[in-house]
Amino acid sequence: MATRARIGIQLKDQSILSVYHHWDGYPDWLGRKLVEKFSDRQQVAELIDGGDMSSCDTNAGYNNETRQQGPLYYSERGEDCPPRLDESLTEFINNGEEYGYVYQNGEWFCYDTKTWSDTFAQVLEIPEGTAK
Repeated sequence: MATRARIGIQLKDQSILSVYHHWDGYPDWLGRKLVEKFSDRQQVAELIDGGDMSSCDTNAGYNNETRQQGPLYYSERGEDCPPRLDESLTEFINNGEEYGYVYQNGEWFCYDTKTWSDTFAQVLEIPEGTAK
């Protein structure tokens, strides 16, 4: 079962450019992976530029073939899923996924975007350490 998330970068006008991330979107994996592998604005922009993805870091392809470690974009299977622009953080949080990650002012923030959750729209801690 997927733990769906969005990965975004806040722009100068406070809008958020983001992409969908399908697998392992919880803070213990995706949050840690973003902090570990995408630690500066250029890296984050390049990740988002690729569009929606199954995973931001994997060595398995869509047919379970071994491939170079990195993001597995839907474009690799012929889909056109460009980044989405939300005009505000509120619009981004109300996206329908379970977690939302935003790169703001040089650091990652994780938001609970589960409307059924007691912590909906709150910032969640991204645990320290390496994602497994």
